[in-house]
Amino acid sequence: MAKVLGIGGMFFRSRDTAALAAWYETHLGVAELFNQEAGLTVFAPFKQTSTYFPADKQWMINFRVDDLDGMMDQLRAAGIAIETRPDEWDTPETGRFARIHDPEGNQIELWEPSA
Repeated sequence: MAKVLGIGGMFFRSRDTAALAAWYETHLGVAELFNQEAGLTVFAPFKQTSTYFPADKQWMINFRVDDLDGMMDQLRAAGIAIETRPDEWDTPETGRFARIHDPEGNQIELWEPSA
């Protein structure tokens, strides 16, 4: 059977595409075209009633990071607010998580997987 090999793109609407693309590249290192490291990708539809991310949003992107503490330090230095809930989100099985918002209010989850 033919199968998908990975995610080929993430597409979403933006009020200011150039500014938003620059923000992602500056703060997260995500350019329009970038090679991602091999690793786990989670594909999980959520129930309409889920409170895991805002009800007015249809999607939330999750980026794997190699050093969550380092990433949070760099984002804080840039004035970007970070939300963590270690007791609720972090587990030895899955890893550690933090959340930020891009300038257009889209929630972004940052994930440092367990080794």
